[in-house]
Amino acid sequence: MTTEDAFADVKAANETFAAGYNDSGLEAKAAKGLGVLTCMDSRIDPLRLLGLQAGDAKILRNAGARVTEDVLRTLVLARYLLAVERVLVMAHTRCRMAGGSEADVHTAIAAAGGPDTRSMSFLTTDDQRAALATDVERIRSSPYLPDLVVGGFIYDLDTGRLEQVV
Repeated sequence: MTTEDAFADVKAANETFAAGYNDSGLEAKAAKGLGVLTCMDSRIDPLRLLGLQAGDAKILRNAGARVTEDVLRTLVLARYLLAVERVLVMAHTRCRMAGGSEADVHTAIAAAGGPDTRSMSFLTTDDQRAALATDVERIRSSPYLPDLVVGGFIYDLDTGRLEQVV
């Protein structure tokens, strides 16, 4: 498959999107002062589930919604340059990164034909609530983000409800 063929569907969809596009006037700043860190899981639509529109929030995504060095770096930029005043860290039910071990993930990648990934950490957890509390505290205790309001939540994929944990 060529690169052209591999992306033909999304290019066609983008043409349809661009034909009705009218968001060119949106500001770069988060209109609602909100940053959201959530999982990369494609079942999560953070804007829709939080009642937001394009331009309202800065959305960060990674496997498991974990607070990494890159997330902290991005939040510093978002806080001081993009008007983010509060951050919602949102894990979710049935997350592959919550409920299995690092070894399980490495084994699954190898079984899927992937390379040896044992030199990488995927930040899995068997206690999602504790991991969420730790991640929220990591943001709260950052010397670069002293006045940021941070909450930890779990989104239920089965009900659509958001539960505040921290």
